[in-house]
Amino acid sequence: MQTKNTPAILLLADGKVFHGNACGMIGTTTGEIAFNTGMSGYQEIFTDPSYYGQIITMANAHIGNYGAHDMEIESNRSQIKGLVVKKFANHYSRYGNQSTLLHDFLVKDNIVGIKDVDTRALISHIRENGAQNAIISSEIYSIDDLKSRLNDAPNMKGLELASKVSTKESYTEGNGQYKIALIDYGVKKNIIRCLVERDCTVKVFPYNVSLSEIEAFIPDGIMLSNGPGDPEPLVEQIEVVKQLVEKDYPIFGICLGHQILSISQGLETEKMHNGHRGINHPVKNILTSKCEITSQNHGFVVKKSAVDENENIELTHIHLNDQTVAGISVKGKKAFSVQYHPESSPGPNDSRYLFDQFVDIVAKSKLELVK
Repeated sequence: MQTKNTPAILLLADGKVFHGNACGMIGTTTGEIAFNTGMSGYQEIFTDPSYYGQIITMANAHIGNYGAHDMEIESNRSQIKGLVVKKFANHYSRYGNQSTLLHDFLVKDNIVGIKDVDTRALISHIRENGAQNAIISSEIYSIDDLKSRLNDAPNMKGLELASKVSTKESYTEGNGQYKIALIDYGVKKNIIRCLVERDCTVKVFPYNVSLSEIEAFIPDGIMLSNGPGDPEPLVEQIEVVKQLVEKDYPIFGICLGHQILSISQGLETEKMHNGHRGINHPVKNILTSKCEITSQNHGFVVKKSAVDENENIELTHIHLNDQTVAGISVKGKKAFSVQYHPESSPGPNDSRYLFDQFVDIVAKSKLELVK
């Protein structure tokens, strides 16, 4: 049933309180609060494993107005820990009859939310004060009790979350001529689709796959997926990637995969003030001098100073809003990565060329081995 008149409270770690009404599941949830500026694609956002552990505030005022559709999911369930919106649709309008109410979609996955919140004020507060933990409850109304629960919530810095969203068993998608080993730190389905569309057989491995397991597959290339949490605790996974680079496999990393590749090459990451989350982030490709509008979702970033000081790393892409690192390549190797989502679901298709670039490197590498 709908929760139109059930009161709900949002409490931030710095003591800021917002009142509203419940949407989704009745209950209590904690997580790091962040905001996404996308005007559409809410279902893809909610099912993106990179958002695991986060309460997401949507900047767009109307959420749920086109329902939820089975074809617009990026994983097997909603991954967010909570949802904050201004207006939450009780009805939807859309061509076709396969959609359901977003409310029902969230309830199915036990997602607690709050609506009727002044999200402009909330986002302004987050921009000014930075990302922090928060709690939503539609069953507990004592601020003291909520503060007590919030104090027990873990901080995102130092938190390893890839293990929470990665596949437990390997599986294969597609039947193309190029064999791609994809390490799943929290992969979005559209990354796999983009590779399959480019004549790839994609074998998806768990985040903790060993080097020997990957090599037993005899891959033509390696894909390092997106995912949630801090990359630094993934020490064993970073070492595997370091060895893959040394063996000169073609490697393409996205978001968390980009950070893991970077750390494996001696670079450092840092937590951002409030991160990049949206589908209109401008990035410049330094190699071509062309700009692209990108889809982004990250709260950690590779330190620009570390890139500048590392003679083995080439800066390939830069974020034009704040000059943060948006892409690198490893000199003398076939490895590159970006701090955004070229599969862009949701978002623009400006960056899809990166998949073509990767498959082209794979094809040339495979041809060289034949010769």
